[in-house]
Amino acid sequence: MTLTCPNCGNARSFLIKTLQMHVVQIQGDRVDVAEEGRPGIIECLCDECDTTLAFDEVDDALRKEILLALGAR
Repeated sequence: MTLTCPNCGNARSFLIKTLQMHVVQIQGDRVDVAEEGRPGIIECLCDECDTTLAFDEVDDALRKEILLALGAR
């Protein structure tokens, strides 16, 4: 399956919502980022009509390419 909106047929523009976690250490007045995780995909939406798409059903090669482009897991 390629990434195509079942509602409007869009196959070009998508909104991928991600979440990234950071561990922050505070020592006195100094703030350091101790650990930074790779972003995880939360939701995939059609950018034309906001329909939610099942990202886990996308073709493996395309899904891996999108994850690589986002630096996500």
